[in-house]
Amino acid sequence: MSQPSAPEASSPEPFDGLVVFDAPETPTVVARQANLPMTDMAPFYDSTFTALFPALAAEGVAPTGAAFGLYTSVPSETVDLEAGVPVDRAPENLPDGLLVSALPAGKIAATTYVGPYDGLGTAWGTFMEQVAAAGHTAAIPFWEVYVTEPSPDSDPTTLRTDLYTLLEP
Repeated sequence: MSQPSAPEASSPEPFDGLVVFDAPETPTVVARQANLPMTDMAPFYDSTFTALFPALAAEGVAPTGAAFGLYTSVPSETVDLEAGVPVDRAPENLPDGLLVSALPAGKIAATTYVGPYDGLGTAWGTFMEQVAAAGHTAAIPFWEVYVTEPSPDSDPTTLRTDLYTLLEP
């Protein structure tokens, strides 16, 4: 387990196993949904990103990293979720449904998963076991960064998703 001082929100290279570091707060623009049924996640992401990028362009705000999903509750049949992107600055005017938010500051654990999205549940389980085995306690929020932008031509086995969790002090 390495401990860099502060890797980028989305590391250019995959994380090599479990990595723990201190991170500053990162401004974001998101759509937020409470009690979202897990079956409605894909449409939520699609509608969010369809609205998000034109809204940022209209404000002259640039994304500074890949899209993410930030969980503010533990998923069950529903989840409290933010979907968005980190940005270079907070925009002044956003359309309804989009909000200024932030990825949290603090001690963060991260790892990289490569594979289809339907394997993320197992990847999260393994990641949380690694966090506990290293003597840390995961906290909420936790998030996934979709480093590889999916497309209809994508090979699902090559999709890279970085997993992050805030750690209790």
